[in-house]
Amino acid sequence: MNTVLYVLVVLIWGTTWIALKWQLGDVPIALSIAYRFGLAAAVLFAWLVWRRQLAVPRGRALGWVLAQGLCLFCLNFVCFLNASRLIASGLVAVVFSSSALWNALLARVVHGRAIAPQVLGGGALGLSGLLLLFWPEITAHQAGASTLAGLAWALGGTLCFSTGNLLSAALQGQGLKPVQTNAWGMAVGTTLLLGYAAAAGVPWVFDPSPRYVGALLYLAIPGSVIGFTAYLTLVGRLGPERAAYSTVLFPVVALNVSAWAEGYRWTAPALAGLLLVMAGNVLVFKRKPAGASPAASPTAPSPRPPSRA
Repeated sequence: MNTVLYVLVVLIWGTTWIALKWQLGDVPIALSIAYRFGLAAAVLFAWLVWRRQLAVPRGRALGWVLAQGLCLFCLNFVCFLNASRLIASGLVAVVFSSSALWNALLARVVHGRAIAPQVLGGGALGLSGLLLLFWPEITAHQAGASTLAGLAWALGGTLCFSTGNLLSAALQGQGLKPVQTNAWGMAVGTTLLLGYAAAAGVPWVFDPSPRYVGALLYLAIPGSVIGFTAYLTLVGRLGPERAAYSTVLFPVVALNVSAWAEGYRWTAPALAGLLLVMAGNVLVFKRKPAGASPAASPTAPSPRPPSRA
């Protein structure tokens, strides 16, 4: 089951980049993100009501859900879309793909969890591969104040994403399912974005064109309802470090989509980079030696062993 979820995340999120690009235009960024997560939250709430699983988070879990909504379904996307306006999308992808390493470092700082050597090694291989994949686009960008600002936006988005991962792991440790916390978190993100738009006087605009609406539906249903639920389920089963390695793989899928839709051409360095990314994937998921036991998270003192596909 884990393998199915992992492949699903890579394929879905690897194809959302082109949809995000199609949404840039007349509709302000804050409203496009709000439309996406507002629709996704409505679908998740309808599902929970139909399954009779709707529950309101209480106590400490409520605060964590609010923080997850702010990090994963609001600030994360605001940061990355602003970064994309200032620096090459390839550089944004490389910074975002470092989330596997940031997840490991944050888990170490917050929970005292030991960092598995193969996670660090695999992450380093993956990032090296991505640098080769996107090197022409990265080197074509002149360094300057706007570049530094773009990198700051991208790093901020990555840290928000990684923080949201740890919050989801903690919530799952309390027995809450991602489909429940995502519904409330997406509603929180939508409310914050709409509140910002109203306070900033952002004009209420919607693009009824088939391209924009199609991109919105794809981002909301497969990209958010399915993608985030599958990904955060992996966070609970595999840990934030291994689950986040999917962020290294989906830019590879995005490049193949770009080759079909935008005329991207594979080069020898890009193929070498692809091999490094795949090697890193193998290393990250290498089985631990017999007798080794993973460090338990303080938020989940008695976790169930993850299911294996």
